[in-house]
Amino acid sequence: MTSPAPELSTGLDAESVLDGMLKGMETSRTSPVFVGRADELRILGEALTEAGRGEPRAVLVGGEAGVGKTRLLAEFLTAAAADGAVTVLGGCVETGAEGLPFHPVATALRGLRRRLGPELAEAAAGQEGELARLLPELGEPTAAVSDTDGRARLFELTVRLLEGLAQGRTLVLALEDLHWADRSTRELLSYLLRSARDSRLLVVATYRSDDLHRRHPLRPALAEYERLRSVRRFELPRFDRAEVRSQIAAFTGEQPADQLLDRVFERSGGNAFFVEELARSLGDGLPSGISDSLRDLLLVRIEGLPEPVQRVVRIAAQGGGAVEFRLLATVSGLGEDELIDTLRTAVGASVLQPCDDECFCFRHALMREAVADDLLPGERTRLSRRYAEALEADPALVRAEEFAARLAGYWYHAHDPAKALPAVISAAAASRGRHAYAEQLALLERALELWDDTPEDIRTAALRRGVDEGLCRPISTEHRGDFADLLAAVAVAARHAGERERALALGKRALRLLEGDPSPAAGARPAAADPIRAAWFWSERYQLMRELSRSDGWAEIARAQELVKGLPPSPVHAEVLADAAHWGALHQPGPGALESARQAVELARMTGARDTELAATVTLGWLTLDAGGVDEGLDLVREVAATEIAPGTLSTVVRSHGNVADMLLGIGRFTESVRAGEEGVALAQWHGLPEVAAWIGGNLGEALMALGRWDEADRALRLAHDRRGISARTRGQIEGHLADLALARGDFAGARRLLEAAAASFGDVYPEPQHTLPCARTAIGIAAADGRILDARTLAEEAVGDGIAPGLQRYGWPLLYAAAAAEARARGLPVAELGRPAAVDRLRKAMRRLPQFVPLWAGLALMTEAELRTATGQDAVARWEEAVAAVQPLGYPELLVTARLRLAEALVTEGAADARGRAGELLRPAESGAASLGAGPLRTRVAQLAGRARIPLQETAAAPPAPADALGLTARELDVLRLVAAGRSNRQIAEELFISPKTASVHVSNILAKLGASGRGEAAALAHRLGVFDPPRVS
Repeated sequence: MTSPAPELSTGLDAESVLDGMLKGMETSRTSPVFVGRADELRILGEALTEAGRGEPRAVLVGGEAGVGKTRLLAEFLTAAAADGAVTVLGGCVETGAEGLPFHPVATALRGLRRRLGPELAEAAAGQEGELARLLPELGEPTAAVSDTDGRARLFELTVRLLEGLAQGRTLVLALEDLHWADRSTRELLSYLLRSARDSRLLVVATYRSDDLHRRHPLRPALAEYERLRSVRRFELPRFDRAEVRSQIAAFTGEQPADQLLDRVFERSGGNAFFVEELARSLGDGLPSGISDSLRDLLLVRIEGLPEPVQRVVRIAAQGGGAVEFRLLATVSGLGEDELIDTLRTAVGASVLQPCDDECFCFRHALMREAVADDLLPGERTRLSRRYAEALEADPALVRAEEFAARLAGYWYHAHDPAKALPAVISAAAASRGRHAYAEQLALLERALELWDDTPEDIRTAALRRGVDEGLCRPISTEHRGDFADLLAAVAVAARHAGERERALALGKRALRLLEGDPSPAAGARPAAADPIRAAWFWSERYQLMRELSRSDGWAEIARAQELVKGLPPSPVHAEVLADAAHWGALHQPGPGALESARQAVELARMTGARDTELAATVTLGWLTLDAGGVDEGLDLVREVAATEIAPGTLSTVVRSHGNVADMLLGIGRFTESVRAGEEGVALAQWHGLPEVAAWIGGNLGEALMALGRWDEADRALRLAHDRRGISARTRGQIEGHLADLALARGDFAGARRLLEAAAASFGDVYPEPQHTLPCARTAIGIAAADGRILDARTLAEEAVGDGIAPGLQRYGWPLLYAAAAAEARARGLPVAELGRPAAVDRLRKAMRRLPQFVPLWAGLALMTEAELRTATGQDAVARWEEAVAAVQPLGYPELLVTARLRLAEALVTEGAADARGRAGELLRPAESGAASLGAGPLRTRVAQLAGRARIPLQETAAAPPAPADALGLTARELDVLRLVAAGRSNRQIAEELFISPKTASVHVSNILAKLGASGRGEAAALAHRLGVFDPPRVS
């Protein structure tokens, strides 16, 4: 039994105890003079200067243990602070699977809060609940966003916080001992180094290079960091002989004799810590024949301490990198005065030293390692148990965010499974609450290890309590707390930690328990003993197969549906149907998917699965729109967007704003789409969801491009592309949009490069029509522009196949038009004649399957048919006239210019008596429209046709003075007046002349002023009286 913890005097807090204890006492016997390192300080100083100019920088400092990294860092931080920088330090701690997630970052943020309290509070305003996952002092953490977006959101908000604090000052964030960093910390650091911009931030991190074995997790991370232009990395060398002489002289106060110098230099090899310890041993009068091993040297010095001090030192070594004063008192069983005297001796001997947060740590990690390695196995177990029992009795002995992980570690090393398993599961739940999925996975792997050695009643209760604490979402209301439930928790943690192969293996193991053969290709299976949980694992497998690009996931969804069929309503049943509907919306929209979506919404509502209900409602809205219920579908998704954000729904609600913008874009309501997209981007950015902001930004750019606002589109797309932390899939979509813009502008090489980049970004992602069809359309356009008609035809054949499924018309119609236009442009080329009939038949067959109930799709259908008639040598004038009439109201300038050009070409080809006149009326606005857009290829084609047909693109003045000359109007004002006389509004004038409504309004005001007219009607009447316009031309 552990003796009860000694009571500390209530009138004296721990900080006062430490202050009093150390008062007037030398706490460190290190060299008072900083030796050498001029080159390294210069590198750090240059980085500080560059960061001070608003260019974030990072320096990685490697070196063997004891070489002097900490001393170099301390010297640099002192100099930086003297220059006005704010400096904070966070250190990684040596732990196992129970590692403290984000510990060095949390320590640094805590230091910033002490230094910049009000400013940090202002920078964190509105996001305190999320940032509290790292710094609990900011308040209570909000309920989890979602496992998918939670970590990205935390990372984004953390970087934003640091950038905000590094605006009016230079901020130096120092992280020590990166070789001990937990994976979550490494990934957060990666995000910070890749993402920080426009701030005066310098990150300096140190690590032990001699600890980096071939499979050490920091090795690939360092390689990733070093590839960044903002990062420099160097290795801190050992001291040379002259520097060792200087260090000994600084420590002892006199120059060493050559014989002594040679001996110390030979034994230490120039390792700064070893040099100092050798010098100290000589100064303390230790035997001259000591071992050449630094470990033995350290142990000899510690063995020279009084036995009570040695005992406390051994207790501290087993406690971890730093041990709280009150915890050390409890575990040691010493009274307050006795412990203070003991610690005073250890500090005076430069074995221990006070560190932040009322803790004691070893003066150097090598010293702790030497003492810990010297403990006997039974001694380690006993001390671990005493630490665990102390924390169980009084959790306030450590920081609240550290309690679960440290208790789990102590009980695990105490080799008591019945105590360790519950603690490990609670620690895993706490890690998930901080979005530290890698650490959650490591802890749950440890739970798997402990499971069989723990009594059944304890493990069942532990797992149920873990679910209540947030370990994972329960599979069913009857949470059994058995091994299959544990496998479910581990599999989910593995998936969110990026260990998808491990998650897949765990799922297979669970399915063997629940239903036997897990292969979806297997024959008849026996009925699953637990169909709900089996269906849940199949649903998880569906996600994994898609993420691993193994398949489209339909086989997994089909099996899950088979298992839940006929069962009572449950959240799992709703989730399976929602997955089936989502799969259908992506691959085969139609009645089956629509019905699955309706049932999913209904079941989710019945069973209280709110997030599933909202996600399924979005899918239902999409499918409803695709089936013809445009307004009904939009209303469904708008309802989700208007939903008040609740725990677990943030991601779905914010994404729904992007869904609304995307739906409006797909049906050609571009102005509304831009408005919704701008709102969605702002909302996603505020909530720290960079992936969502980038995805919506891509749709925003596409809508702006359709409206003819190409410069704005380019800016929106590049901003979205450059957002930090976005997925390859989203980056590929944006690169595809940029390729479209480059193609329209005539930058064919740029379009090819961007399309190749999009393909590389998609990589091995299992193909979905929303990606493949737009990319195929762009590739066809590039091939046609290059004159590679057979390549264009092959691309169309591969993309269209046996037809495009109804429901995919928003992607299908632009693709079919691009393919038809390529065939029409190749009319008359002998190489294209042979396969043309089959190609045209294939496109017409695909057209018959696609709905046209939206004006945009109807216009594209008319243009596609007109191109096919042109390609086959049929009269296309009437069809092009219909197309121009259909496209003109859409507010899609590029499409209107194209339709006018193609109608003009058809008229010239037809050769009717008035063909040239009518073609000229089409080509002149087409030319001005193409010029306004910056559509180089279209403008070239207009000029070429005008040249061939001898059609002037600008009206030539008649020999006698025109009546309009007397009005004193510019050419543009005459164009505006002509449309005013025709009864057009400012908005209609703007659309006709491809100017903004505001510019049109300015022109109208100038015209009224020049004519002395009181209104539009009077101006129009005056123009008619003077015969300014030819009536037929006005009409």
